[in-house]
Amino acid sequence: MTSPDAFDPTYGYDLARLLDVLPPQAPDDFAELWQRRYREALEVTPALQLSPSSYQRPGMRVWDIQYRSTEGITIGGWLLEPEQGAPEHAFVVGHGYGGIEQPDFPLPCADAAYLVPCFRGIGRSRRPPISDNPTWHVLHDIDKPDRYIIGGCAQDLWIGVTALLTRFPDLAGRINYMGISFGGGIGALALPWDQRIARGHLNVPTFGHQPLRLQLPTTGSAASQQRFAQTHGHLLETLAYYDAGSAARFIRQPMHVAAALCDPSVAPPTQFAIYNALAGPKQLFVLAIGHAENPARIAQEHNLLDALTRFFCGDESRVPPVA
Repeated sequence: MTSPDAFDPTYGYDLARLLDVLPPQAPDDFAELWQRRYREALEVTPALQLSPSSYQRPGMRVWDIQYRSTEGITIGGWLLEPEQGAPEHAFVVGHGYGGIEQPDFPLPCADAAYLVPCFRGIGRSRRPPISDNPTWHVLHDIDKPDRYIIGGCAQDLWIGVTALLTRFPDLAGRINYMGISFGGGIGALALPWDQRIARGHLNVPTFGHQPLRLQLPTTGSAASQQRFAQTHGHLLETLAYYDAGSAARFIRQPMHVAAALCDPSVAPPTQFAIYNALAGPKQLFVLAIGHAENPARIAQEHNLLDALTRFFCGDESRVPPVA
């Protein structure tokens, strides 16, 4: 991986310049590919299984869960439910490329249920021959646009929505998505095609503006794709179909994006390309630094959680999406 000290993680962009970055136009059959993958996901019966979890959280009932996804893959993770009363909202929560060991992140809504799947090949969803190392996971079937693993991860998300609806059918129209880094990019790719998801939050999302992502130095997953491209040739034949910025042009749900001005792992212009392309109602939360410790982190996380509580649980959440 590239040393974080070997390059400027702002890439020379200030906020004004970042807000001008737009992703490339999608291939003509971009929507067709994603709609087909979505239809495949809707055909799967998740057969959600729950067992009491050893992880405990005050005020929440926590389950270890499994459900069936496409290609016969079993997805593992957790489901958090309010200890008292029925949930008023539900979330699917997408993790970063390092995986997730337990669902100990802040919760924006106390009266919500949270489904936390491990995307295929990672954590509780390990499945050989998929590597759980991000360096290799991000390359799995990259030579096959119709089978690239990132599309399968989006299907895991969609089937997670189906699983939530089997457990909480009354929450139709009140299911949201939150994803960070890898999970943010998966969310941007998945949300345009699934109107069962009411609104979404993407935190330092990856997979935006793939041409830039393949050029800019990074300590993140794009570094392995850059090395692969140097050895095996051009990757954009596949990655053009997995550009989270191109996908964002199709999103109509209200969206909240936390994007960083400085980030050695996910280059800021690729994050802002996703935000800038969003076609529906949107809000931006500017982070000083992403994927790195900084003195302002605790205060920023507190302010971000407040913003997400308003966005998902306050009066703002009752504003209908753009048709």
